Amino acid sequence: MIKTIFNHRSIRKFKPEPIPGEILQEILLAGTRASTTGNMQAYSMIVTSDFSLKEKLWEAHFKQDMVKHAPVIVTFCADFNRFNKWCTLNKAFPGYDNFLSFMAAAIDAILVAQNVALAAEDHGLGICYLGTTTYNAEKIIEILQIPKGVVPITAFPIGYPDETPGLTDRLSLNAVVHYEKYNDYFDDVIKKLYEEKENMSFYKDLLKINKKETLSQVFTDIRYTKKDNVFFSKSFLNVLKNQGFMNNEI
Repeated sequence: MIKTIFNHRSIRKFKPEPIPGEILQEILLAGTRASTTGNMQAYSMIVTSDFSLKEKLWEAHFKQDMVKHAPVIVTFCADFNRFNKWCTLNKAFPGYDNFLSFMAAAIDAILVAQNVALAAEDHGLGICYLGTTTYNAEKIIEILQIPKGVVPITAFPIGYPDETPGLTDRLSLNAVVHYEKYNDYFDDVIKKLYEEKENMSFYKDLLKINKKETLSQVFTDIRYTKKDNVFFSKSFLNVLKNQGFMNNEI
């Protein structure tokens, strides 16, 4: 499994061959072995292989072709719907209609997703996380007929890779690990930590293509702008309200 972790790469092109049923079941079962809050398993996995549904999800995921071409796409949801109903049936009164409960369920869903991703890659399959899941959660809820108490958190296609991309660069361990307490970054440290990334030919080409002075500007001005972040934040908060996770009563 360590080898699988160190060889992770995002796959966006897939072969058309289906995933054998027993392999898919084992991969999904691996997801259920993830840690969850209080062992409530406040998550659900929606496995979609129907082409007409995948085509609708393709639209919702900003027309990323891997959604249509992979044999399966799995949507991981924060889900208190099932647990709430179990409580109600057993004379218990659930109080999980709030933001903290949503966060617990969202963490559950993400932990499950990573287990599934690792299990899939261990079987020679590829995945690519779709950040567009939360961007367009309202549309995904409509497509997948998701009830209240459930919110899509992340998703990825699964299939046999039809490409072999290189490993994505990562910051050094010194950049992301703090011992004993958080040690804030001085300007000279920041420059040193990002120096290798900024000098890679890939990112230098990115600067030219986007006509930017610094790599940071590619992120702030092109890829993840404040305007988009605010828009999608409002949209997602509205989804949380509509799905029953923003009860402000104390």
